[in-house]
Amino acid sequence: MPVPRVVVVGAGFAGYEAARRLSRRARGAVEVVVVNTTDYFLYLPLLPEVAGGVLDPRRITVPLAQTLPDVRLVLGRADGVDTENRVVSWTGPEGHGGELHYDRLVLSAGSVNRLLPIPGVAENAHGFRSIAEALHLRDHVIRQLELADDATDPAERAARCTFVVVGAGYTGTEVVAQGQLLSHDVVRRHPGLEGARVRWMLLDTADRVLPGMDEHLSRSTDRVLRERGIDVRLGTSVKEATADGVHLTDGSFVPSRTLVWCVGVRPDPLAESTGLPLTQGRLDVDAYLSVPGHPEILSCGDVAAVPDPENPGQPTAMTAQHAVRQGRLAADNVAASFGVGERKPYEHKSLGFIVDLGGWQAAANPLGVPLSGPLARVVARGYHLSALPANRLRTASEWLFTAVGSRPSVQLGLIHGPDVPLETHAPEAMQRAGTPS
Repeated sequence: MPVPRVVVVGAGFAGYEAARRLSRRARGAVEVVVVNTTDYFLYLPLLPEVAGGVLDPRRITVPLAQTLPDVRLVLGRADGVDTENRVVSWTGPEGHGGELHYDRLVLSAGSVNRLLPIPGVAENAHGFRSIAEALHLRDHVIRQLELADDATDPAERAARCTFVVVGAGYTGTEVVAQGQLLSHDVVRRHPGLEGARVRWMLLDTADRVLPGMDEHLSRSTDRVLRERGIDVRLGTSVKEATADGVHLTDGSFVPSRTLVWCVGVRPDPLAESTGLPLTQGRLDVDAYLSVPGHPEILSCGDVAAVPDPENPGQPTAMTAQHAVRQGRLAADNVAASFGVGERKPYEHKSLGFIVDLGGWQAAANPLGVPLSGPLARVVARGYHLSALPANRLRTASEWLFTAVGSRPSVQLGLIHGPDVPLETHAPEAMQRAGTPS
């Protein structure tokens, strides 16, 4: 009798945890196959540190072959699900493709950049959901400052020294914080920029930084950013983006060559393509993560509208905190369907959030206890080291070297030609992260 096959679509926080746990719990009883566009799991919370020159990108990429030795990897993008015949179709990186029959399916495709219908954004903004985008942003920031050093026109120099970040959520605040520290290190190495004003702006239509999060986190983060000289503009966003700057909704124009788009994410389009019921673009599931009418299909993470036990009637937020737990529960419930363990509903209690602002600054509320400054920074880094599935020692060592030294301030030249387009379906489009678990 053939061994049942479990196909896991996506190796983000939810998919990675589901595959890892299931391969251990039902070892030998099932075949676990992961369909993913990369051969690694991306630890997304530390992506701003890659863009800021603090970490080597390899530190936050966890090899699937190394950490999931009993799992088969299909390198490609899942582009269709035939729920009647239980088949997942996929396309590989070189255009080839195939089909995978499944006995159980875990849909955990994650999320992608969320664009708004604002003229010029797709063409002129930098996205921030992948290693490629982070490296490109780092190169771009350094390049703009080096070109500003060589510029003779004061207006051109000012524009190249102005960086605009849209979205004051978790990602945007960390990107602007790390970017400002990177630019500070670069300027110190260019005497021609002495006295030049390097301007970082953070825009959001909300009335406070980190909207929807704890007010302590919001206040602490806002204070740190403003003390560093970052221009935080609330109730304001982009009306139109051009190659020479951005028109804001308050009627002003900001000359700039850099616009970073951190407005948020939306569920991977695979969810809609399945034809299964959706809620706000996310797959409807019950408390056991099963798709109604299809007990053989489970879904978790950003792509699933999992009922929130703490907020009845609402789906869980699109965070790594939920994705990790849901991935583990999906594995347990799949194993239970094969007679290993018992099926359980999703339960969760938030343990707090952390926002790493670089240097010795951070904001956190572990177990509801408000922290800021160096102590919050220690909590943030301790959490990341505990949550990283691999590369912990090397990550800690790079943090140490950066703390006693400085950030490398040379362009890597890894990405040539035009900017990485924001509308690209980023390969590492995974769950938003950064919350203690």
